[in-house]
Order: sequence, then C-alpha cells, then structure tokens
Amino acid sequence: MSRLAFVLLDGLGAATARRCMSCLRALTEAGQARFTELEAELPPLSRPLYATLLSGLSPARSGILRNDDARLCPAPTIFQRARDAGLSTAAAAYSWMSELCNRAPFEPERDRLTDDPALPIGHGLFYSQDAYPDDELFRDAEALRLRYGPDLLLAHSMGIDFAGHAAGADAPAYREAARAADGLLARYLPRWLDAGYAVLITSDHGMDADCGHYDNTEPVRRVPLWLAGRAWNGLPLPARQTQVADLMLAVLGLAE
Repeated sequence: MSRLAFVLLDGLGAATARRCMSCLRALTEAGQARFTELEAELPPLSRPLYATLLSGLSPARSGILRNDDARLCPAPTIFQRARDAGLSTAAAAYSWMSELCNRAPFEPERDRLTDDPALPIGHGLFYSQDAYPDDELFRDAEALRLRYGPDLLLAHSMGIDFAGHAAGADAPAYREAARAADGLLARYLPRWLDAGYAVLITSDHGMDADCGHYDNTEPVRRVPLWLAGRAWNGLPLPARQTQVADLMLAVLGLAE
C-alpha cells in the first residue's frame, strides 16, 4: 500500500501534453515516471468522465451522460472505497467532485470547505468558478496535504480547460495554460514523491479548435497519463480510461 496523489488536469489533450509538459517529459526520459495515452470514453464531457475516473464505469454504464446531471456517482468511488477501508481522504477540486462523491446538489456555504471524515472526501476545498487559478488550486491541495496527511489526495485544476473553451486548442493561451500546469507540477511533484506518495496525473478529455470537447475526434478523446513513484513498479499501465480507478485502488492496497 502507498499513499496516492491523483492529479486531474482538466481539458488537457495528449498532443498538447507531448508538446508542452516539459517537466513531466524530463522525468519520463530519466526513468522517474511512466507515460501512456488513453482514449477518453464517450461522451467526452467532464462530469461523465469524472465518474469514469472515480469509479471505473463508462458513462453508458454509470448513466451519467451530461454535465448537468448533478447526483452522486451510482457506483462506489475510489474515495468511498478508501473511506470504508479506514483511509483518510482529501480533495482540492471542482464542485462536481463533491457532488459525485459526497452529496448533491453542491451548496457552497455548506460544502466549499469540507471537514467531515465520515464523508467519502473527508477534507475538501471545492471551487465552482471555472476561472479559479491553477496556482491557488495547487496551494489548496498542498495545504490539505500538510494539514491532514491524507492517504488519498486529489488535485483537480481547471485552468487548461478554461483556456481551451475561451480560445480553442490551437491557441497560444491553451498551450500556455498547459505549460503553467507543468511548472506547478515541477514545484509540487517532488514534494509529494519525497513524502512517499505515488502520483497519477491524467486528464478527463482533450479540446478541439472549436473551443469544445464533444465530438468523437482524436484531439478531444486522446488524453495523457503519467505514473510517478516507486509504488507503481510491477503494476501495468492502463489501456482504457475505465481501468484508471482500479489502478489507483491497487496502489492504495484496495484492489479486489
């Protein structure tokens, strides 16, 4: 068993990752991380794919097929599984993660700051504005780690997705948002590895030149995934997005 940091870079397509994520590329070339690419499930929308990454169910199986379907994930999530096993959990994440894992609908005054170990995500700093800055988000995640030392930590940034919706995947702003996220990982990833965390970094979906991510195209569906930390040794790289949840459970020591 290892502690796990799950980093979700919302909206990052694989081609942009290969071009712009220089820190992660350096770690991969040095043998300190492993890299693969996955095909996002359909429909390639955020809430359905959050449910996929958290539970292993495709959107067709979970029944969560649209972004405005605000309800709990119908299958146990990695956070519920961790909580039920007595592990501590924390997330700095978009509010939809709270709705999928803890309670729905999200009520900011009640749920933005969560400190209740009885919930699947026991400690949370949840935001609901897509423009929430990535540097603040990573500070939130690190603050949760330092305060609670969770066994399972989620850091979910929205800056790349926000830039893509504003300007499209071919725009300099989209690529610069990816570079900024890579720079933030250059700061925090070594800290998490030194603290004994296995780190999984991926995306829910990519982005296209039309400033969206609905179509069945490679720029929308092809996403990156990195594994960093010794705890992944001996575990196979996932071949499908539906396998990511089981991989995370395996490194937590919760595989069935």
